[in-house]
Amino acid sequence: MIRRRGAASNRLAVPFSGTGALALHATTAALWIFTAGAAHATIDCELDGRRVNPSDSSTLLGQTGLMRCKDRATGAPQREQQVQNGAFIGLARFYEKGKLAREHLLNAGGNIQGLAREYGPGGQILREAIYDDGQERGLARSFYPDGRLRRVTFYPSTGTDRAFVEFTERGQLSVLRCGETPMLAPVADDARLCGFTGGPSQVQLFDARGILRSRLSYVSGKRVRSQDFYDNGKPSVQDEIVGNQRTERHFSSEGVKRRETMWLLIERNAVRQREQEFSEKGSLIRDQRWTPAGEPVRDDSYYLHGQPRSKSVYSGSGDARMIEITEFYESGQRAAHGRYRVAGRGRQVPLGKHQRFSEKGTLLAESTFDARGRVTRERSWDENGELQRDEHVLEDGSRK
Repeated sequence: MIRRRGAASNRLAVPFSGTGALALHATTAALWIFTAGAAHATIDCELDGRRVNPSDSSTLLGQTGLMRCKDRATGAPQREQQVQNGAFIGLARFYEKGKLAREHLLNAGGNIQGLAREYGPGGQILREAIYDDGQERGLARSFYPDGRLRRVTFYPSTGTDRAFVEFTERGQLSVLRCGETPMLAPVADDARLCGFTGGPSQVQLFDARGILRSRLSYVSGKRVRSQDFYDNGKPSVQDEIVGNQRTERHFSSEGVKRRETMWLLIERNAVRQREQEFSEKGSLIRDQRWTPAGEPVRDDSYYLHGQPRSKSVYSGSGDARMIEITEFYESGQRAAHGRYRVAGRGRQVPLGKHQRFSEKGTLLAESTFDARGRVTRERSWDENGELQRDEHVLEDGSRK
């Protein structure tokens, strides 16, 4: 099998279409093509006039020459492959419906070496790449059937840094990935597209219908701004980096901002600092903040008309981390208040007095908790402030 640099580094690569025989070890390719063809037609293979079976290595033992395989019923070529002393080394060609579909060279290790191509039914080149012992090197190109460039990818000799661009059938740019340096010349001007020359670049990406999908800006190969669009032309997502701060905004299809998140960029990490959520009409409904270390500071929510719904304030650190929560009625009057210790996995342990009030501000209920979060006393009052209940809760759960 062709040796790859890892699944992650090749996940976005455009594979050869069809059966993908270029990505197979020679012996595996031989077995696959012979048996797959046999499922639909009888394939006859010969080498210097002698019948051979590419799926049975004993029939090739010690032989050298060009093996040719044909469809017995039609005589259409299926495969041509050079054999050296019983091994598939050198030129390999594969046909589909009698037309050349793929060709490449195999080295002594059974890996693709040098130029490899894939062809369309009309003989047009659909993809070409250079291999070094099974690994793609340099510029690999793929084309649409009419000859227009579809994609170009650069594979470095060392490391995993890659760059590529894709184009629509209209010739418009649809995908861009920049490397740490310009890599795609002379096929694509990624020095300009990726902002290596002339300051920040301005790039537009389109879909197959010719609709604008994204606007991007790069500086020295790093994306500093992007904007994606809905079908109606309204922005869907904006992402911008200024200094060490990254801001991402999400919008509804009507153009209303629904969420905004800000990160602090530290080396290769991003620490969330603030996140705001907005209603369908654009009013703020939640506002969260974190420290540069990523610990929460505040978490406030709001009613649609702008009045606060709840406010959570964090303090302390480690085992002494605390949170104080206040809830409000739509009128703005305080509805409840309590304090908690933040335990493992975000669990909140109630501490001290927790109170609930009427919309007029009258105390209605109060619960007292010990350091372990157990309730020790509960009291309640009516709307007029008259005490209705006062109970002490013992460790066994009984009340008096």
